[in-house]
Amino acid sequence: MSENKSKIPWLTVISNRYVLLSIAFVVWMVFFDTNSWLIHRELDQEIEVLEQRKTQFEQDIKKDDDFVTQMQDTFEMERYARSQYYLKKDNETIFLIEEADSTKNNSDQ
Repeated sequence: MSENKSKIPWLTVISNRYVLLSIAFVVWMVFFDTNSWLIHRELDQEIEVLEQRKTQFEQDIKKDDDFVTQMQDTFEMERYARSQYYLKKDNETIFLIEEADSTKNNSDQ
């Protein structure tokens, strides 16, 4: 039997108990441990997504801050209120002009 082992060199390496224990340890750490590589990979991906969301929120905050500073000007506030909420002064009349929908015209033909 020992002659059989010497003919296959990788079998002697794999049958070594230290190699077997090392392989078992690596498999345990990669797949089964609470701090496994798979869990770390998932957490790293989640951190990346959260960092992207953080940068998006920071950009949104910057836009909102710019908007707030712009709205401190009364003329800009009036222009915004007129365009977005159709507000008017007491002596004004507002006319809303709607354009015809181009898809309805194409379907009639």
